[in-house]
Amino acid sequence: MSDVTSNAVNPTLLTTSQAADLLRLSRRTLEGLRVRGTGPIFRKIGRVFYEKADLLTWLDAASRTSTSDRGGVA
Repeated sequence: MSDVTSNAVNPTLLTTSQAADLLRLSRRTLEGLRVRGTGPIFRKIGRVFYEKADLLTWLDAASRTSTSDRGGVA
């Protein structure tokens, strides 16, 4: 029998408020990013949830080396 508590079967899902806290953003900012399609990947299962790994991946993709670094845009 498989372990249903493993992350592969049951990922750590966070609410919008929990995800915003993790990212150190306001809930409204995270909601705005979601509406514009520029925020982290989310799941909508009746309400919105974020997987912690997806939040950390999105955060890592926002890394820059200077304020003029546009993130790969030529």
